Amino acid sequence: MRLYALCDQDMLDAKGISVQEYITLAKEHNAEIIQYRNKNADMEFIKQQLIFIRQIYDGFLIVNDAVELVEYCDGVHLGQEDLLKIDEDIHKAVKLVRSVVTEDKILGISTHNKEEVLQANSLDLNYIGLGAYRATSTKKDITGVLGDSLEEIARESKHLVGAIGGVTLDDEITHVTYNVIGSGLLK
Repeated sequence: MRLYALCDQDMLDAKGISVQEYITLAKEHNAEIIQYRNKNADMEFIKQQLIFIRQIYDGFLIVNDAVELVEYCDGVHLGQEDLLKIDEDIHKAVKLVRSVVTEDKILGISTHNKEEVLQANSLDLNYIGLGAYRATSTKKDITGVLGDSLEEIARESKHLVGAIGGVTLDDEITHVTYNVIGSGLLK
């Protein structure tokens, strides 16, 4: 299994775990990518966290949503709703994001069904997150759980695929490149 670790600040705060402890755990499990997600802090705090993570982790570092901080990491991940805030036409939104997240940086988006995966095939991306694989306590707004159909849908993608949402270290999902694990890394 290839691991993409999702370092969510709210989750860490709720569990009383420091970023450093989480990064250490991710490294122990050979995480190739770490995404730092913080939906509540200001940009300066997120920037400082990215700088700190970069000091202790030499794999790929992705920031969630904060396109303006891409210079402090290796790329950006955006959800569907975040793209729609940029432009209601997802193709235009990705094109605008790509003007900041240049080809030497990684760009990934979340997808939730076959239609979004097929749409993503026409976008200038490096990977997609696909899910939710199963229900999770860290995301309250999950509208559909893909379960075993995730693998069938993943086969439709021309991009690398990371299984997202409720994934644990014990999961064997064969048609994805990465298992994206957040709180499941802590159990």
